Amino acid sequence: MTTITRFAPSPTGRLHVGNIRTALHNWMLARKNGGKFLLRIDDTDAERSREEYVDAIRADLAWLGLEPDGEERQSARLDKYQAAFDALRDAGRIYPAYETAQELDLKRKIQLGRGLPPIYDRAALRLSEEERAAKEAEGIAPHWRFKLDHDEAIAWDDGVRGASKFDPATLSDPVVRRADGSWLYMLPSTVDDIDMGVTHVLRGEDHVSNTAVQLQMFTALYAAQHNSAPNVPEFAHEALLVGKEGKLSKRLGSLGCDAFRERGIEPEAIIALLARLGTSLPVEAIAERQSLVESFDLATFGRAPAKFDDAELERVNTAIVHQMSYEDVRQRLPEGMDEAGWHAIRPNLSHVDEAGEWWRLVTGPIEQPDFSAEDRAYLEVAAQTLTWSEDPWHALTNALKETTGRKGKPLFLPLRQALTGMDHGPDMGELLPVIGEGEAKARLERAAAS
Repeated sequence: MTTITRFAPSPTGRLHVGNIRTALHNWMLARKNGGKFLLRIDDTDAERSREEYVDAIRADLAWLGLEPDGEERQSARLDKYQAAFDALRDAGRIYPAYETAQELDLKRKIQLGRGLPPIYDRAALRLSEEERAAKEAEGIAPHWRFKLDHDEAIAWDDGVRGASKFDPATLSDPVVRRADGSWLYMLPSTVDDIDMGVTHVLRGEDHVSNTAVQLQMFTALYAAQHNSAPNVPEFAHEALLVGKEGKLSKRLGSLGCDAFRERGIEPEAIIALLARLGTSLPVEAIAERQSLVESFDLATFGRAPAKFDDAELERVNTAIVHQMSYEDVRQRLPEGMDEAGWHAIRPNLSHVDEAGEWWRLVTGPIEQPDFSAEDRAYLEVAAQTLTWSEDPWHALTNALKETTGRKGKPLFLPLRQALTGMDHGPDMGELLPVIGEGEAKARLERAAAS
């Protein structure tokens, strides 16, 4: 059986780091098993959904390299939901309820005050046909609930949490359709998973109770529409992301691809971090996607909240940048920077967009410090000694060591300062050939004469 996973965002905002992690893990699960990763746009909320967010979701997934193998939009499938609704209503699994939001809130408060769980009391099921007709005559439109079967426990083997069980009597019959006719999440999602052939549902642990409800929906829909035993996906619920302080962070809800791009974070760094965050595997700067895919295993996922740390992301990003080839970045580099220049400055970068700052060491102008008379004399000797070869830096320093007796910092630092204007920076053995013979000699002479 082909593994089919799905990522189902609502286009009511931009993707954030938690969404990205869910999308990535579904993509990896599909890729590891040679399956398909599908995108489902959950846009039944017409009031809040925006086409610009649909476009942004697609663009962000493309930037991350998580392009789906297919896409569905719930707004194009409303007839499917209506058919399922009708079948379940005819089967007695969906019923109308007439309480207002205020009445339901009052009921919950009373139940809590009595030490009872705040679940729906199924009062609507006790209404007679006359009472229902009276409410509708008053202009009260019903909302619709799915009737849970209380006869036996709901159980499944969760891919992360292991054996999981719910007593359906402890759950409220979920509202599947509002009084205005619009759909809530539960029923459309179940219909889509059936129609799209989804085999694995991997999502956050905040959906655990939804899974219990949807398992009964699968059974009810297969019985009502297909007259067959249900073909139910395998479910897995991963721990949610928290900030490094251990608390749920509002900031994580606004940290998305735009923020990462503005900071110069590479998509490969985001993937490397999120691929293993919350697992027993070490977070490493692995740029090769296939290596991450091969190591993906739900058995490594832990139950503790996964801690997202900006400092760790920066560490991984720096290591990823240090692995990037010239071909990977050439379109993003300053004009004139060639492969030798990239290799010279790459070890000093945390972000690719810092390349221009370091490239100025080559293109100039540089600001040299004030040198002592002794160092100026030393730099004059250096200017006269400089000869060009395959390795001009080591040829120069070896010759100066012999002629001046200098070694260590007194040997190297004045040269670096004269040639770059800095006390630290790229390896001079790689940088000096990029600066070039004429410019290097001119900088040494200028420093000697200052």
